[in-house]
Amino acid sequence: MTPAYTIGIEEEYFLAEADSKSAVSRMPKGLIRRARDRMGAQVTPELLQSQIEVVTPVCASLDEARQHLRGYRDVLHGIGAEFGLQVFAAGTHPMAEWSEQTPTDKPRYTKLANDLQFLAMRNMMCGLHIHVEVSDPHLRIDTMNRVLPFLPTLLALSTSSPFWRKRPTGLMGYRLAAYDELPRTGIPDFFVNLADYNALIDTMVSAGVIEDASHVWWAIRPSTRFPTLELRIADSCTHLEDTLCIAALYRCLVRALGRVPELNGIWRNHTRLLIEENRWRAQRYGTTEGLIDFAEKRLVPFADVIEALLALIAEDADTLGCMNEVQHARTILTRGTSAAQQMALYRQARNDGASRIEALRRVVDWLAQTTAA
Repeated sequence: MTPAYTIGIEEEYFLAEADSKSAVSRMPKGLIRRARDRMGAQVTPELLQSQIEVVTPVCASLDEARQHLRGYRDVLHGIGAEFGLQVFAAGTHPMAEWSEQTPTDKPRYTKLANDLQFLAMRNMMCGLHIHVEVSDPHLRIDTMNRVLPFLPTLLALSTSSPFWRKRPTGLMGYRLAAYDELPRTGIPDFFVNLADYNALIDTMVSAGVIEDASHVWWAIRPSTRFPTLELRIADSCTHLEDTLCIAALYRCLVRALGRVPELNGIWRNHTRLLIEENRWRAQRYGTTEGLIDFAEKRLVPFADVIEALLALIAEDADTLGCMNEVQHARTILTRGTSAAQQMALYRQARNDGASRIEALRRVVDWLAQTTAA
């Protein structure tokens, strides 16, 4: 049977006080119940009470995913207003102080908070997770190995986290810099095969270090619950169409790697280090600077990176019916990522005489309005 490459998307959002724009320290009582009355189990709390997550069902197309996510954002925007809150998608909250956060009272999160200690409280980040169906577990590991060089490109397009603790960081994607404090994060190593991957997980589980593979938080990982390969590197995207673009690009890449078995089939000892270097460039610059071309041994402008990617997956985008979504990458490049837009708004406010805090409040307003748009 021809693989369907079905997808599922998870978006994480922040909850902010509508007046102060600060992150809530405790989720208002009844908010989750109210949201579930409208959305069912598709909405869940997160590790910290200032965060909330939505999960689409399995989708056969990007348009189907769009309808779900648009509905979720609309519902949360309305419910948030009822509780005096703003809901927005971004990798970090411009006004948040992690020291004021409260973990969610849920067995898994309580255990995580006990395990991670200080780091759990600092986990003030929201990400975008995309599942693409890869039914064969052996192929899942092979695809994970071979898609790694593309991850910095997807990260750059998603960057939405230029602030941390009420200050500009100088990075377009600070979220991963903070997330790297946690164990078992970052770009995974190359695995020879499924047995090699299973040996790692079995060793950690047998040693009592983790309960299962769901405690591995790499930038990409095989799902423990579904027959999917889960992309985790992206920031939570403020613009819904940016989310769908990254989901479409990733979905097409998974199909392309199955269609072209020799693509990224050769690894060398330094390959992962070069991927990490490109990941850093994506965090630092977003889409405004180039990435390293491994074969040509030079920096390639990001616009050229996008055009090469679109050419590579053109057949896959046509077959999967998501040409418009993948070509939205050009719009992100021209318009700027959420991080670039946040910084432009912040600088303009400061140039107009606003204080640092007032400028950040304007950014939060923009994030909430754009998330709901």
